[in-house]
Amino acid sequence: MSQDARSGVSRRRFLLSTGAVGATAVAGCQEQTGGNGGDGSSSTDQGLSGEVIVKGSSTVFPISDRMAQEFMGEEEYSQVNVTVDSTGSGGGFENWFCAGDAALNGASRPITEGEQEQCSSNDVSPVEFQIAGDALTVAVNNDADWVDSITFEELSQIWREDGAQMWSDVRDDWPDQEFELFGPAETSGTYDWFNENVIGEDYRHTTSHQPTEEDEQIVQGIRDNPNGMGYFGYAYYNSNSEQVKALNVAAEAGDDPVAPSLANAQDGSYPMARPLFVYGAESDLQREDVSAFMEYYIENAATDIVEEVGYVPSSEDQRDENLTALDEAAGE
Repeated sequence: MSQDARSGVSRRRFLLSTGAVGATAVAGCQEQTGGNGGDGSSSTDQGLSGEVIVKGSSTVFPISDRMAQEFMGEEEYSQVNVTVDSTGSGGGFENWFCAGDAALNGASRPITEGEQEQCSSNDVSPVEFQIAGDALTVAVNNDADWVDSITFEELSQIWREDGAQMWSDVRDDWPDQEFELFGPAETSGTYDWFNENVIGEDYRHTTSHQPTEEDEQIVQGIRDNPNGMGYFGYAYYNSNSEQVKALNVAAEAGDDPVAPSLANAQDGSYPMARPLFVYGAESDLQREDVSAFMEYYIENAATDIVEEVGYVPSSEDQRDENLTALDEAAGE
């Protein structure tokens, strides 16, 4: 950890640890800091307390949920209640975070200009933290023995509006069977990323698929349909690898197809590797409970915890940048 980041961490921890002493010294008075996404936090002789509301990406959800459980399991944070809900990146921004009703929002793509404008209109200032990497995975039914790899152009043909209807429309040696497509809803950041980077900006995502914000439902749809295909974050494939088959992917025809894996996402060889984010509202990051949770999140995002969930941990440099951004947002 860099010296600047280490200093910031130590400073914040000192403030948090001395909060209880300060509260006791003023005869039980509690200092509370209001903000969006919760009822404020307090430091008492029983430790830090408060409520932190986290919304957003279904892809980021397993990381945030794991971090929340680990954080609340620490004795010093046992009085802080962290609630994590999967709403989709866009759904979380529009309905919760930018509306001022959530302190944090997970996102599987960067915040959009329109979302920033909505946040600004509600006096919400988003602070970006890149917390992990993902190997976005395309999967098919286990019995689809005719396909092991696919290109971006072929995926675009399948997933674009008015595109291919049957496997044989894409490759002559694939069967004359219609696709059964399962994927994210329009509120999903994964939907946005796939549409922009794979389907292409000249096309619209097909509406002829079964949309959901629950990635486990995508897995089930593929598993139960011989002609099923879908896409989702690598963690969901990693935990269901016996139920569906992941496809190797090539960005261009003639390129060697690459398997989705954490190693291939980390070294950049997998063409559907992407960063994952958490956005914090600046005013909420100035609350002790939110700041403590976000610090815990950032530090542990650079550890094996993220890999255990099924994603690429952030680098030490990224961790230090995140801690510096947190210090600045918290006014330290």
